[in-house]
Amino acid sequence: MLIFSTIGPAAAEPKRVLLLHSFGPQFVPWAFFAGHFREELFKQSPDKIDLYEASLEGARFQQPDEQGPIVDYLAALFGTRKLDLIVTIGAPAAFFVQKYRAQFFPSIPLVIGGPEQRAINYGTLTSLDAPVPVTLDFRKWIENILEVLPNTTHIAWVVGASPLERFWTEEFRRTSQPFTDRISFEWFNDLRFEDMLKRISQLPPHSAAFYVDLRVDAAGVPLDWDLVLPKLREATNAPIFSYIDSYLGSGIVGGPMLSSEEVGRRMAQAAVRILSGESPGDLKMQPVTLGVPQYDWRELQHWNISEDRLPAGSMVRFREPTVWQQYRWQIALMCAVFLLQGVLISGLLYQRRRRLYAEVQSRQRSAELAHMNRFSTAGELTATIAHEINQPLGAILTNIETAEIMIKSPTPDLQEIGEILADIRRDDARASEVIGRLRSLLKKAPFEPKHIDLNDVVRETMQFLSALAIAREVGLTNFIAPTPLPVKGDLIQLQQVILNLIVNAMDAMSGMPSAERRITVTTARDGNSAELSVSDVGPGIPVEKLKEVFEPFFTTKPQGMGMGLSIARTIVEAHGGRLSAENLAGRGAAFRMRLPLAAPSGASETMN
Repeated sequence: MLIFSTIGPAAAEPKRVLLLHSFGPQFVPWAFFAGHFREELFKQSPDKIDLYEASLEGARFQQPDEQGPIVDYLAALFGTRKLDLIVTIGAPAAFFVQKYRAQFFPSIPLVIGGPEQRAINYGTLTSLDAPVPVTLDFRKWIENILEVLPNTTHIAWVVGASPLERFWTEEFRRTSQPFTDRISFEWFNDLRFEDMLKRISQLPPHSAAFYVDLRVDAAGVPLDWDLVLPKLREATNAPIFSYIDSYLGSGIVGGPMLSSEEVGRRMAQAAVRILSGESPGDLKMQPVTLGVPQYDWRELQHWNISEDRLPAGSMVRFREPTVWQQYRWQIALMCAVFLLQGVLISGLLYQRRRRLYAEVQSRQRSAELAHMNRFSTAGELTATIAHEINQPLGAILTNIETAEIMIKSPTPDLQEIGEILADIRRDDARASEVIGRLRSLLKKAPFEPKHIDLNDVVRETMQFLSALAIAREVGLTNFIAPTPLPVKGDLIQLQQVILNLIVNAMDAMSGMPSAERRITVTTARDGNSAELSVSDVGPGIPVEKLKEVFEPFFTTKPQGMGMGLSIARTIVEAHGGRLSAENLAGRGAAFRMRLPLAAPSGASETMN
């Protein structure tokens, strides 16, 4: 893809510049270099600039048979357009231009931007070439980690699998040799990105990771740094270091930093000098070296790294100022205002005391009413809880009294006592199950889909609501499918949906005679779906409101918030299902939930 931009005086003849990327415009650190280069070029150039951009996407593979179409593409674009300068980002693009220059740009000067000095073959440079290199001190990277984390015994090099990255991996191995007596090293260039995430989460104690660059993983998948680095940071169990200042703030601790802004500035400076008439061969641009060590204060805090261990002269960025440092004058002003208000209130307190007392009493009563309203729903479930627990507790008491009588007998029947104890154990388990069921229904838990039988969920929910149905004088009937309805879902959330539908049906019939209040819950299999239906014989839903019942804040209840059905639909859709409502013939409404059937976990394991 070709990108074109223009800046400068409209009347001036433009200088045409081609910015050629090695790995595409999104690959770092060259994307940072290119961004600063564009900004500085337009800022420094006295002339109008027509800037074209193209990418050698295949350069990361470096296959000769893939470069022919790129040559033809560039030749077609610039066969009739006179270029004044070519600027390459990274060494592969520079090699490409040098290799094919004679075919389509024999006399165009070239600025080689951003390659590491060791990747430049100075013997192949001509008078048309002006390199702007960088120098990376790999040894300094290791020394920085040991200075900041002196107990480090293992370092993982996070590097990709492209040909250029493999070249630098060998340099890392060579640089690491003097440290192998106290540190073990590993390299990620033979791993897929998914395996890198797994490995970086399992690094041994006293480890550190150094993020070089990840352009392509071992599976040949191109990687985008702004997604890769956060995922690595989320997965790692060891601090991550790196060398580009633009990475700070994305999850790295820091270290001696290469300034991408400085690289872009020097590239623009070389380009402007060449466009102004200087010979590229006369430009002797000094390599950009690692600058002042910079560190992310948040990462230092996360990994418990003391600032005392940082090299002298280090810069700590993203430090969170204290509230007083941020809002000193605002706090002082607020304190003065509060003091003044206190004086005024003290002067008026006597006159306003009675009115304030009445207002306080009113607010307290309002708060009590709000508190009672918030817990009214929970209060409705009290009958269910009491009914479920009283039965086993009553049975336990009866059994204990019987056992006490038998023990006092001269010849107690130990077998029957054992049976009584077994009954007590069973009733105790039943009471515990009721409490556990309530806790599981009310607890806040993450979404945990499992293989469950929808019929069992319905039975358990109806059993839970049976006492509430009796209290409200509602006939609660169910027609459960004779065969299991296996679905994959979250038990607690599906219980919440069914409970919500049944309680809503009870509310809909609250104004009807008790003899007519009936709710029917039906489950059935429909093809590859499990279907649940909750129907009532209430007044139904106004036709014009059928499409709104699942919208947030829609309610027909005077005290309702209108969120129950909206939440229920969200839960069902999260399970891959559908929740709908319809009016029944005659009177009443029905809510239908459809969920996809799932093969039982045992069946899937057998198939595997």
